[in-house]
Amino acid sequence: MSRTSRRSKALHASNGHGLAGCDPLRAARVRVRVRVLLLCVCGALPLAVILVLYFSAESSTSSTTQHHTADLSRDRLSHKPGKYSVAQIKKFAAQVDGHRLWETHLRPLLIQRVPGTAGSQTIRQHISSQLGSLSAGWTLEEDSFASSTPKGAVTFTNVLAVLDPAAPRRLILACHHDSKIFPTDPKNPRRVFVGASDSAVPCAMILELAASLDTQLKALKQQRSALTLQLVFFDGEEAFEEWTDTDSLYGSRHLAELMARSPHPSGAAKTSLLQAVDLLVLLDLLGGPEPLIVNHFDNTARWFDRLIAAEKRLHKQGLLTSHPSEQSYFRKDFYLGPVQDDHVPFLNRGVPVLHLIPTPFPVFWHTLDDVEERMHRPTVENLTRILAIFVAEYLSL
Repeated sequence: MSRTSRRSKALHASNGHGLAGCDPLRAARVRVRVRVLLLCVCGALPLAVILVLYFSAESSTSSTTQHHTADLSRDRLSHKPGKYSVAQIKKFAAQVDGHRLWETHLRPLLIQRVPGTAGSQTIRQHISSQLGSLSAGWTLEEDSFASSTPKGAVTFTNVLAVLDPAAPRRLILACHHDSKIFPTDPKNPRRVFVGASDSAVPCAMILELAASLDTQLKALKQQRSALTLQLVFFDGEEAFEEWTDTDSLYGSRHLAELMARSPHPSGAAKTSLLQAVDLLVLLDLLGGPEPLIVNHFDNTARWFDRLIAAEKRLHKQGLLTSHPSEQSYFRKDFYLGPVQDDHVPFLNRGVPVLHLIPTPFPVFWHTLDDVEERMHRPTVENLTRILAIFVAEYLSL
């Protein structure tokens, strides 16, 4: 029976008993009141249904958020890389464009990049422009802040790029974009410190990784994967005078603290952006020939093994140039001690780290000879191809 039929029957019964012999005006008023009451009841029912559905959805969202929150650590520890055929490995390696890496990404970075200067602003614009031109649709942000230094207050700016800000987990590729304050050559005042390996080349490598994997990263974003990629270009890694806990790592110290107090995923009460980081891969001092890169941390040894495996596979397939043996760069049989770098503020907060830095340092480290001419182009391209395989495997592109 319909709702209309029930309502008509009730009114008919009332007219036959409760209203018999009453004044017609009074009866009419009663009928109006009954109709108004029924209309109110009918109007309230849809509202009640909407409220029930709303709070059910809120409860479901809250439960989902708590589920993601509880699973962040478990998912990070149980994460397994994708597996690729020989043909797929060749495809990823071929997508790395050495000419684009050198001419488009690196050359504009080979200037003085001291924090708070016009040079710093120029290279930040270059980084943002390159990432903004890609089809993957990066979310770009400049994290600016002022800090006291031995030279007075300085404004620093980290450049951040996230593929999918809403994804619960992140793989971070990072480097620093600033250059050290360095005395000019008294015999040649135009000769300035450009820090080719420290860290213009690592910045260019990360830009090339984003460009070479653009199509696959776009597809990953469209899949709304639980795991995404973030790129971080730190400012203020270098000390203004002597390296101390307070005169160094300005950008990474600030960002680690900021991420530690930023809730993630959205609506989470107990987890932060810092806890969303699966792995921080930091690149520094890369560009010279024959780098020896060792594993610094036991808890990320399995990911260092993936770099070793990628180098071996690419070597066996003849996809690396000027590469005499299958394991030339990444070695587990050496350890020369820890290195202070931008990973430290994250490491101290429990973030897993891969620190890709040659030890011993290049002979031109912190000298005016750290220039493009001292960089070994085949090595830079080889390392970028190895990292392309690593990123593709980690994200299952």
